[in-house]
Amino acid sequence: MGATPAPAEPPQRIRRRWRLIIAKGAGLALLLMLLLSLSWMTRPRQVADLILDRLGAALDLQISSSGAAEYHLRGTPRLVVRDVVARQSGAETPLLTAERIYLSLPWSTLRSVGSDAGGLDLTVRRVEVDAPRLDLAALQRWREGRPPAAEVQIPTLTDGLRIVRGTVIGDGWSVDRLGIDLPALHPEQALAARVGGRFVNGDTTVPFDLQLALTRPALDAGLGASGIATVATPDWRMPMRLHLSGRLHDGDDGVGLDGFKFGAEARYLGGDQPLPFVYGLAGPLRYDDGRFTIAPLGAVLRGDGVVPDFVAHGAFAWQDALSLRLDGALVAWPNGWPTLPPPLGQSDSTMTFKLDYRGPANLSGNTGLQLRRDETRFDVDFRLPRVLDWLDQLATGTPLPPLDGRLSTPRLEIYGAVLEGVEIEFEDAGATP
Repeated sequence: MGATPAPAEPPQRIRRRWRLIIAKGAGLALLLMLLLSLSWMTRPRQVADLILDRLGAALDLQISSSGAAEYHLRGTPRLVVRDVVARQSGAETPLLTAERIYLSLPWSTLRSVGSDAGGLDLTVRRVEVDAPRLDLAALQRWREGRPPAAEVQIPTLTDGLRIVRGTVIGDGWSVDRLGIDLPALHPEQALAARVGGRFVNGDTTVPFDLQLALTRPALDAGLGASGIATVATPDWRMPMRLHLSGRLHDGDDGVGLDGFKFGAEARYLGGDQPLPFVYGLAGPLRYDDGRFTIAPLGAVLRGDGVVPDFVAHGAFAWQDALSLRLDGALVAWPNGWPTLPPPLGQSDSTMTFKLDYRGPANLSGNTGLQLRRDETRFDVDFRLPRVLDWLDQLATGTPLPPLDGRLSTPRLEIYGAVLEGVEIEFEDAGATP
């Protein structure tokens, strides 16, 4: 007899066996994909390049990193990139460079980076930037190249931002030693930050340390700041405690502050005695193409001794030189100035003035001044440092001020003598032509 054939395997068992084979194959494929993904995710350079590429695409910038990169997966993923350069496509001058950028990124943000569907999630736990260098001219060119409808996406920084050793490059000026400490940032919430640094223009420096607040991170938000700053030149210093406020502005006339108000308690330190005073400025503040302006400008000054009290209006501009024009009135003749002879000194009429200055930011240039009271006219040019030195030595020095100009008055009384039709010319013999 022949061998008895084996009974046929039931179809149900065959299906179970194929399902098990398919499941094992799918598991192996999934495991292989997971291992490949982990291998890719543990390569810092590839992760860094992908994140910077996606971020650059979102901002229309070319962002690269040539330094060593680090990536940590434990807990919240952390990425460190070094020698970062961001520039507008085709531009020679980088918009931003940085020695080191640290990013702590939630997994949700990383998934959006690696996905082609949907937008980029800009939620970040913390950002730290070492030695960034921002070029304002390049930044302005990038802004002008953006579509009119393009809006800046404000990221969420749950644990804030820290910047150290930053630099901002302007047209003939810079801010160095810049430090920013921002505890948190949310697109629809108010924020507070501490900002410090040093403004530099030629041999004039202004170190500052400010507390800053915004109603929200938007182009029409309200801004307030207070803190300390010191204007320092080789010949004098002016420490001050300041406050400023306004509403952020971004338009065809530049960026700046609408409703800008600035007030400071200051001390001029350049002679034997400090000169304390307070002053305030108000007007629309603008920065456009390297030029700062406040026009129209309102100004007020309050002091004692040789510091005059006045209220004025005019205009302020600063780029390669400082330009200041004021048209106002003295509240009273300063008690530290030489006494005016009768009848000029006894008049109750308002003494108006016009002041016109253009020169270095340290106020060492030539200033034109016109004073008017009744029919008396006083038109002179002077240099502020020389006048301040003269006032400081008035008790022992010459009674003639270092001025160039003319005084004309219909009547003057000096030591009992009455002079009529008086014209006096002043010449600062010690001034450098």
